[in-house]
Amino acid sequence: MPRVTRRHKTIFAVAAGLLLAIIAIIATNSKKGQAIAVQVGDVTRQSLTSVVSASGEIRPREFVNITSQTFGKIIAIEVAEGQTVQHGQVLLRMEAVQPTAGVAAQNAMVRSAQSAVVAAAANQRTTAAELARARADFERAKLDWDRAEQLSGRGLIPTSEFDTRKSGFESAKAAVEVAQAHVNQADAELDRSSSQLKETEAGLSRSQDELKKTIYTSPIDGIVTSLPVHVGEQMVPGIQNSPGSFLMTVADMSGVTAEVRVDESDVLGVKNGEPAEVMIDAYPDSVFHGSVTEIGTTALLRSTGQSTTQLTSGSQEAKDFKVVISLSKPPPGVRPGLSATVRITTASRDKALAIPIQALTMRRQADIDAAEKTGGKNKGAKGGEAKAAEAAKANAGPEATAAGKKEVQGVFVFEGGRAHFRPVKTGITGVTDIEVLDGLKDGESIVTGSYKVLRELKHLARVRKVKAEENKPAK
Repeated sequence: MPRVTRRHKTIFAVAAGLLLAIIAIIATNSKKGQAIAVQVGDVTRQSLTSVVSASGEIRPREFVNITSQTFGKIIAIEVAEGQTVQHGQVLLRMEAVQPTAGVAAQNAMVRSAQSAVVAAAANQRTTAAELARARADFERAKLDWDRAEQLSGRGLIPTSEFDTRKSGFESAKAAVEVAQAHVNQADAELDRSSSQLKETEAGLSRSQDELKKTIYTSPIDGIVTSLPVHVGEQMVPGIQNSPGSFLMTVADMSGVTAEVRVDESDVLGVKNGEPAEVMIDAYPDSVFHGSVTEIGTTALLRSTGQSTTQLTSGSQEAKDFKVVISLSKPPPGVRPGLSATVRITTASRDKALAIPIQALTMRRQADIDAAEKTGGKNKGAKGGEAKAAEAAKANAGPEATAAGKKEVQGVFVFEGGRAHFRPVKTGITGVTDIEVLDGLKDGESIVTGSYKVLRELKHLARVRKVKAEENKPAK
């Protein structure tokens, strides 16, 4: 039997030590392999700004689309596209032969009606004078008749004279009635002539308006931003819901706005007066500032821009709301229709307790309760969370079942090598972070990734910290 030397003992000791080390490493790696690799970050305080982004186009604050108001042919265009115009300046002329003739005819009818009124007024004065004379004759005849009655009663005048005075009285009375009828007739004739004069004057005003509508003037100071028509083209006016032929647009570019559409989920956070940044595609290196001046109250369909109030039935299509931002200092040469993107600042917080948005997740209350009962241990298909969840479901009533299905918003806090789900109350949302109002403290460590891990991570699961690149799946 070979003798065991000191060298052999040393070799055996080293081999045993290596074997124990290997066993320890395997055990450690095996235990480590059971922990889920997660990315961890700290809860910090920072300045947060909530921003709503939307796209749209540049529009003038005030503009007028001029359309045809009458039938006719364009005979002259007095301005050019891009030209600056003043209020009242002539822009365009249309053919005016018929309106001019109509004004002339109405003028003649007005003059005729005026003459008729003058004649009727003279006739009224004449009949009034005749009535006055008839009344005077009647008073004289009445006095003669009264005296004749007194004398006849005393037998002082013959019967023939009495009859003559009586006949004169009755004749004078009839003459007054005739004169009064003539006066009434003259009054009616004057009223008729006056009404006819007013009618012809109204017709003249209508003809003058039709003639005036053949000459189009600028309603505002501004710039001709669109002029699609040419001399010789035939124009038609609008009828019912159909607009008239489009002639041109005059816009006041001294006040420039960005009109955008904000998603229905964001519009409630937008308020009048809130600051906004405007990026115009034509000015790629510039940011312009403004503020919200108008918020639409009617939803617009995203695909067509049609107002939902015009629909005869409901629609499940996504909807937007119009929001107008007035630029404080618009760039020189800016034009209507340029594409623009805006960022509206809806809220801001200094030193807000914040976490990355991706760390926020949702879990069912039933799953959280089940993990609490099992301590986060998995004991097989019928054990652990599954067994606890089944037992809770079997023993729970309808109200408890409904509460168990309720989803809770929260984050996973890294504590003692485990992921503890903790409900949180959130505030404003920034670009990459969200404010935490309740549920976390400054400096606590939370699980921030990866997205796949957060989607499947369970309450009280064993976890270990890794760097972001370690958590990427192998290609």
